Amino acid sequence: MTTDEAIRKRITEIVEQNNTTLTALCLQSNLTPSTIFDLMVGKSKCPKVITIKKLCMGANITLRDFFDRDYFDDIDDIL
Repeated sequence: MTTDEAIRKRITEIVEQNNTTLTALCLQSNLTPSTIFDLMVGKSKCPKVITIKKLCMGANITLRDFFDRDYFDDIDDIL
């Protein structure tokens, strides 16, 4: 799994866990939906940490919570 794939997977989990939509999460996070939709479809790669931090704030989780998944330990791409 690549870093981008792991981040997309985690965002999908957060949306499902919060029983919300990606658009709603973006708005709660003070991000434009296009910022995250571009990431989710692979149009943009390697989001900035501040983007992930804003998503976390919108989801009421910490960065530690975001990255606290085993699949982030198995990243096979090197940036």
